[in-house]
Amino acid sequence: MPERVLATDAALGLIEKLKAKHGPLMFHQSGGCCDGSSPMCYPEGDLIIGDQDVLLGHIGGVPFYMHKNQYEYWRHTQLIIDVVDGRGGMFSLEGVEGKRFLTRSRAFTAEENEKIRQAAETS
Repeated sequence: MPERVLATDAALGLIEKLKAKHGPLMFHQSGGCCDGSSPMCYPEGDLIIGDQDVLLGHIGGVPFYMHKNQYEYWRHTQLIIDVVDGRGGMFSLEGVEGKRFLTRSRAFTAEENEKIRQAAETS
């Protein structure tokens, strides 16, 4: 089954740096007005995950969540987390590093969507 979320080498490197500084981490794909649609990185447990959040997968050993309403819009895409220079979300840990996480995406192919559909039917 295709992975729902991946990370570039640059993103994985920054994740490792942040883990060394802050310990265990978590991501939540923001859909808020203040930070746009940014992947937000927090110390694990700093954001309460609820019944409305979907675990998309792990990047660099770090869980990546998205609210289920937003997931409905993104469910046909693979998220690719990258890093660019600049300041990102004001609550995300990478801001002080002069970097920000950025979500890129690509639509799943028809074959990948079929695999996802079949997996959903069996679970």
